[in-house]
Amino acid sequence: MHRPFFIDLRSLPENGKDISGQELPAFFALDPKDSIQAISPLKYDLHVEKDGSDLLISGRLEATFSLECGACLERFDYRVELEDYSSEIEIAKDDTINLTDTIREDTLLALPSYPRCEDGNVRPHQCPAEGRFEPVLETAPDEPQGAGLGVWEALNKLN
Repeated sequence: MHRPFFIDLRSLPENGKDISGQELPAFFALDPKDSIQAISPLKYDLHVEKDGSDLLISGRLEATFSLECGACLERFDYRVELEDYSSEIEIAKDDTINLTDTIREDTLLALPSYPRCEDGNVRPHQCPAEGRFEPVLETAPDEPQGAGLGVWEALNKLN
């Protein structure tokens, strides 16, 4: 069984262990109806090392996703490249640690919170909805100085 992110702490060498490879897009376990979809394998090149009561993970992660633009609702590709990835997991007991959830979450958290087409880094293009939904600033009409009670005077009357 292929389980690269299951680290047996009892057999982990003192200077750590290097793991590298690819995981299918299904690794991210995203709902098919989700606005985010993995479209490439997760590529990883990691070093795992025990440091006292912590497990240190460092290296590189890369995956490409299809996102839905928040403005025009068109899909666009976005590549997550974590060149200097690092994470730390507290060791509860000297047994086996599963890094799957940590790797999955850290990769997905690197995606933009409010995806927009122009943020796509695979095939950049201008969002067709750009400028269509700009907020209109409403301003209060100008009041001449001394017209009515000032803010501080109104507050003083409340006391």
